[in-house]
Amino acid sequence: MAATTTTTTMSNKQHIVMLPFMAQGHLIPFVSLAKLIEQRYPDFTITIVNTPFNIQTLQSSLPPHSNIHLLSLPFSTSIHGLPPNVENSHSLTTQQLPSLMHASEFLEPHFNLLISDLSKTSTCRLCIIADVFFGWTISIARRHNAFHATFTTCGAYGTAAYYSLWLHLPHTHSPESMVFSIPWFPPSFCFHRSQLSSYLRKADGSDAWSLFLQKHIRLSFSSDALLCHTAEEVEPLGLRILRCHTGLKVYPIGPLNPLPVWRGGKKPEMACVAWLDTHPAGSVIYVSFGSQNSISASQMKSLAAGLEASRKPFVWVIRPPIGFDVNGEMKEEWLPEGFSKRISESGQGFLVERWAPQLEILAHKSTGVFISHCGWNSVLESLSQGVPIIGWPLISEQFYNSKMMEEELGVCVELARGVEDEVESMDVEKVIGLVLDVEKGKEMKKKALKCMEMMSEAMKDDGSSLIALDEFIKNLFG
Repeated sequence: MAATTTTTTMSNKQHIVMLPFMAQGHLIPFVSLAKLIEQRYPDFTITIVNTPFNIQTLQSSLPPHSNIHLLSLPFSTSIHGLPPNVENSHSLTTQQLPSLMHASEFLEPHFNLLISDLSKTSTCRLCIIADVFFGWTISIARRHNAFHATFTTCGAYGTAAYYSLWLHLPHTHSPESMVFSIPWFPPSFCFHRSQLSSYLRKADGSDAWSLFLQKHIRLSFSSDALLCHTAEEVEPLGLRILRCHTGLKVYPIGPLNPLPVWRGGKKPEMACVAWLDTHPAGSVIYVSFGSQNSISASQMKSLAAGLEASRKPFVWVIRPPIGFDVNGEMKEEWLPEGFSKRISESGQGFLVERWAPQLEILAHKSTGVFISHCGWNSVLESLSQGVPIIGWPLISEQFYNSKMMEEELGVCVELARGVEDEVESMDVEKVIGLVLDVEKGKEMKKKALKCMEMMSEAMKDDGSSLIALDEFIKNLFG
């Protein structure tokens, strides 16, 4: 593995160049896809391209003898109004994200130069796999006779809803209505205004979010293919919608294996897993809102009180509430008085600050349900282990993931939406009781296990996702 690479060593190999958006939820699936392609096609050259900070971070996610190359492109945060040395959405507020999106477009000339150099020295046709937020890569692919694929790191249903909502802004057509239908979806599929991020609710087509997303979504429709991080059997409706309305050949190639190490090579804190060992099967509630999300201070207190009142054991990956540095230290004032001490002394709860080995927790026999923000990577990790979900979507397509899991798969019950929702402790206690109820819980668990089975089958050699990946590769170089 190398942080930089030369074109001379790659000239006689099939070469795939991958460009993910600068966000952890995008970078991780791209690396996982690269590792899968490397495993199945070891003679291929694969290069992941990004900004210097992200490339440095990715180095620890690849094994020492990987043939995946990492290449950085010049990127200056200072000229784009971003905080110093911030090249990833991880440290940005929602209000700052448009600046990162706009700044990402300045990678275009550097990426064009890279593809130009590679195309001159390669005897094989290049393939570019780019994030949907990098629609400008399509013109570069055409300029240099390269194959182009867009990779959506979300699920099919979530991607379809995200595309349709941003392209058409249907909620603006009836501003007084709380419930509305959206283009592409059957008329009976109703969406609620509370299922829109605050910046989407405010969008009018001329705002920074609309200008960026509408442009890049439309550009993506002229790609040669769409790779989707899902399985055919899990999301037939979402895939059908994407195939119908994008006009693209859609390849469901998931679920991709999550990266085993992502914290700069540090050994994960496993004390919470040892704590899980002391509890009965299916008895523990796992709570996490992802690496970049948090809830409000009042919601945090209600969630804590509800968890305690449920009398069920729980592991909570806790971080400061919204409005504070989510990567900072926790303070007792954000929790009910004496909460941490009580749940520690009683053994009811285990608090982990900021990060925990999520896949190990979800795979543990003691874990019974996951209170989640419904980010797609977390959804796949949970369902791949047969763990049902209590949904608390916070931003973006998380709302549509929650809706799909509840209405299409039957593996989720929604507790709250966003950081503005009024949540009482009794709401938390009630939903926990419902999901862990013998009848309801048994049915959800059965459906979650069915999803686990479908995902496992899809990633076998004769499974739908690997067949789709092989078909995609054949169309590239066959």
